[in-house]
Amino acid sequence: MKKLSILLCGVALGAMATVAVTHPQLLLVGHARAADSDVYKQLNLFGDVFEHVRDDYVEKPDDSKLVAAALDGMLTSLDPHSNYMDAKSFQDMQEQTSGQFGGIGAEVSAENGVIKIVSPIDDSPAAKAGVLAGDSIIAVDGVSIQGMTLEQAVAKLRGPIHTPVILKIQRPGKTDPFDVKLIRDIVKVASVNSRKLGDDIGYIRISQFTEQTFDGLKKSLDKLNKDIGKDKLKGYVVDLRDDPGGLLDQAIAVSGAFLGRGEVVTTRGRNPDDVQRFTASGTDLTGGKPLIVLVNGGSASASEIVAGALQDHRRATILGTRSFGKGSVQTIIPLQGDGALRLTTARYYTPSGRSIQAKGIEPEIVVTENVPADLKGQDETHGEAGLKGHLANPGDDKSEEGGSSAYVPADEKDDTQLQAAIKLLEGTQKSAYFPPDAKAAIPN
Repeated sequence: MKKLSILLCGVALGAMATVAVTHPQLLLVGHARAADSDVYKQLNLFGDVFEHVRDDYVEKPDDSKLVAAALDGMLTSLDPHSNYMDAKSFQDMQEQTSGQFGGIGAEVSAENGVIKIVSPIDDSPAAKAGVLAGDSIIAVDGVSIQGMTLEQAVAKLRGPIHTPVILKIQRPGKTDPFDVKLIRDIVKVASVNSRKLGDDIGYIRISQFTEQTFDGLKKSLDKLNKDIGKDKLKGYVVDLRDDPGGLLDQAIAVSGAFLGRGEVVTTRGRNPDDVQRFTASGTDLTGGKPLIVLVNGGSASASEIVAGALQDHRRATILGTRSFGKGSVQTIIPLQGDGALRLTTARYYTPSGRSIQAKGIEPEIVVTENVPADLKGQDETHGEAGLKGHLANPGDDKSEEGGSSAYVPADEKDDTQLQAAIKLLEGTQKSAYFPPDAKAAIPN
């Protein structure tokens, strides 16, 4: 979650019951001084180790990298989502959440060490240069990228706008690879895509929550209403599968687009006073049309906030498999040197007071996909509960699970979850999927 703020740190001293103290103030001051003394000793120890490494390591180290590694080590010891970002990492994060960056304009994936084009973005440099879905990129500016991680390959493809880049492409059906020269430009990633399903159902896919998401959702709703017709439109399928999350304010705005008004999420920090309630204001942009929300093991964070809010308000029926279970909020705090601190500062709770931390959102209707034999086992996410050092669920029963299959078939006809949602909205298989307490979301 992106939330720029100034962090005020303090120390809370709790009262000690059933202990008779003649001079309680002296005791508290002495306790604080002892604690401070221990901290200073540890900091001195860190300084000693740092100097030994600088002076005695077999090769001269980079001081800035040593400090960055020490900071990151401290933060990653807290939980899986806290970390230190140097200037470049911070810039990359800002680009990702802004929804635009300098690059070639293509969605890519890594398959067995090969970087493949999933689809070029409309009107992007890649699309204009004739790059096609299914193409494999085997080199960038003459440097082989085979075997690179997806992150390493993307870093090669991105760069300042108006700078050239040469891709060596291997295209299915062609024997020899060939070069394609592109000029990087500003690429706007559409986090919302939509289309008609049949003649009377609107499909809205939200892939992540960036600064562009609510605007993209509003445009999609307007277009679907125009293309289908408000009177004819039976409802919407909102696809949040494999959506890793993003910006908190966008999750609240998206929830409001379906709810109109009402509480969306509450965050609670370490101290009892650290409670914030976020509510939607405005009108339901769908006009109260039925909603089916699809989730799976890859739905996390902001997407779980939306699913949880719509579920608690009984505004939508959640269909699919258990979500990831990331129920914590990260605050981004800019630091000197252009870096930033990503720090977990709160847990979030759905409107009914549920924490989904290390638990996930349970769909009312569980529908699993038919996973190909060669992908079975590889499609499962272990969820937040499977991450080392994760925050515990604060609920009464302390049970944890979270995560499920994150497989989504490429062909719509093979997508069991989507087909189930369509049949529900059409009313052709209402009784086969809906429990009695979930029928309120579907027209009679």
